[in-house]
Parts: sequence; structure tokens; C-alpha cells
Amino acid sequence: EVPKIHSQRRGPKPQISFHFLSGSLAQEALQSQSGWVPLLLALLHEYTASDSPWQPYFSLWQDFRSLDHPMFWPEEERTRLLQGTGIPEAVDKDLANIHLEYSSIILPFMKAHPNIFDPKLHTLDLYKQLVAFVMAYSFQEPLEEEDEDEKGPNPPMMVPVADILNHVANHNANLEYSPQCLRMVTTQPVGKGQEIFNTYGQMANWQLLHMYGFAEPYPGNTNDTADIQMVTVRKAALQRAGGEAQRQLVSEQWDFLCQLEMVGEEGAFVLGWHEVLTEEELSVTLKVLCMSEEEFKEYKEQDGWEDDSEEEENSTLSNEALSRLKAPCKKLLYDSVLLTLESYGSDLKAEQDLLNNKEAYEKLSRREQQALHVRYGQKRILHQLLELVH
Repeated sequence: EVPKIHSQRRGPKPQISFHFLSGSLAQEALQSQSGWVPLLLALLHEYTASDSPWQPYFSLWQDFRSLDHPMFWPEEERTRLLQGTGIPEAVDKDLANIHLEYSSIILPFMKAHPNIFDPKLHTLDLYKQLVAFVMAYSFQEPLEEEDEDEKGPNPPMMVPVADILNHVANHNANLEYSPQCLRMVTTQPVGKGQEIFNTYGQMANWQLLHMYGFAEPYPGNTNDTADIQMVTVRKAALQRAGGEAQRQLVSEQWDFLCQLEMVGEEGAFVLGWHEVLTEEELSVTLKVLCMSEEEFKEYKEQDGWEDDSEEEENSTLSNEALSRLKAPCKKLLYDSVLLTLESYGSDLKAEQDLLNNKEAYEKLSRREQQALHVRYGQKRILHQLLELVH
């Protein structure tokens, strides 16, 4: 989702201001959920201005066709190749936000400044391409730790030259910044002819494809993750409930988990290769949904609080800890993984066979290959979890 998901590249604050974006009234008119509108307006203007000092930079992307984000794929292809990965849903939100910002903020601002902007030139299609450009090549200055809970993310910025390095999880360089300068520094010896790789952050393959248009082949992405939708765990709990009273109990338990802000209708439990990244949420959810009526009544009376040692013991969900879950929790998690695997359009073995068949793999389109890497990594993590809790 554009307002929430952003590039992990880092850089200093830009020092350039544009006269048509100055003034408190203009700034107020450009307020948006994403915080990207001022930069996107500047890019719209500079990209189409023949005398822009940034033309040498923009010339590296003649028409943005090299940006092959899933948002540019036909909807049918996106659904067929990426069903179950979470990307189609993220793209739908992106496109809705792009249309909303363009129609409610960009267009009125352009009409108020006809000497600078022309809606026939600065179109929705160009705006969408520039959103993808910002997604893939922008930097954002990280917030100080004390500001993380109080402020939204800093707005994105473009930093020419700093954005030329590709990303891999096993990178050999990273960005160091200060208010005065920006440095790309190697983190290990780099031999002659060896490519220098930056890191865009700890990005799962679905995030890389969604935001940057590529994914890392298995097993390269050690930061890869798979999601179990929170509502899928509720569905699994309801399916195993024996009778209306038990189903009612599950509904009450779910409502209480919502009150505790452990779950939500659109949330997901995130699984890594070695541990559950949303460990507290999943641990508490499994425990509550596996409680008897009496246990749940007592838990509610304590407002979800419990003995500190017990809470600490249950909050860490490494792979080893998952294998030691109580039997009811294991069964609920196992059923939830099976339901999650059903959401994909193909199974793990078919994709394993495709990856092992070099001739067949090379016949795939680039989009098919990238989507395969996303699906395969996620399914490997889910199947690993199945083995741990079986």
C-alpha cells in the first residue's frame, strides 16, 4: 500500500525547493496520506520540462517501461501468477490510492497553476509511472527511535547516483548518511569485477516484487517471509468447533483478541525462515483460541494479563519453540497453514519441478519467473512450518 509501504533506501534530506510548492497554503493543499505528493508533483514538472537540470538523470529511464512492477501487469495476469502471495491485494490498494490522490489533490493543484502544469501532459498514467519510480529508487531518512511511534515516515527523496546499486539479501555494501554527506560503504572485501550490492532493507520477496519489480531466487533471500492471514486462523478455529456453543466461544475469543489489538480483519501473522516475526500476536492468538470456556472466562477477568514468566516463555516463537507448542495449538496452526496453502493456484511440487527443469524455466516469461520465486519461497516456509507442528 503506497501510504504505508516505502523504500528502505536511506539518504539525506533534499535541499531543493520549488517555488510553486512554497507557502503554507500550497503545503496544506498537498497534504496526503502517503506524504509523497510534493515529490511526485516536482517529478511531474521536472520530467516533462526540456530545460530541467535533472534531464541527464531522467534520461536513464527513457519511458519507464523498464519498471515492471505488478501494478503494470494486466489484472488477469497479476491474479493468475500471484494469487495467494498478498501482492494482488497490495496492488489494488496502491491503485486506489493513486487514483484518489491524483483526482483529489494533483488535478486541483494543477488547475490552480496552469502556467506550470497541463493535465493533458501530466496525466494519470505518467503519475502512476512516477509512483513506481519513487517506489523503486527513492530514499527515506529513518526516524530517530524516540520519534518512531509519534511521527509517520519521513517523505521520500530522489538521490541520483546513490540509487544505481542493486539489492541482494547477502549484500556487500550499505548506505551511511549524515546531514552533510551520503556514503556507500563496503561491508566486506570486494574483488575486481565483482558487483557491489546495496541493501534496501530486510525485504521479503513479495515486497521486492511489489515495490521494485524483482525477486531473489531461492535460497538467496534469507529475509523472505510467508504470511498467514489472521482471519485464516479464525476460520480454522471455527471449522474445528463442535457445535454452536463452541463456535460462539471462538467468536467471543476473537472479539477479545481484537480488543487486545492482537488481531485484525486485514492483519497477518508473518513467518520467517527461523522464527515467527509476529511472535507475540501469534502466541497469544493460538493460546486464546485453544482455551476452554472456563479458561477464557478467567483470562478475560484478568484483562489478558498473566504471570510475567509465563508470558515471556510463550512470546518467543523460534522454530524450536514452535515444535514444542501444546498439541491443540499445533493442530490449530497446522490447519491454518493448510488453509493458507489452498489460497495459491499451484502446489509446491509442481513449482519445484519447474525450477529443477532448466529448459522449462527458461521458457517462462520474466514475470512468470519472478512470480515463481515469490510463490516458491513462501510455500517452502509454510511447508517447513507444517513439519515443525505435525
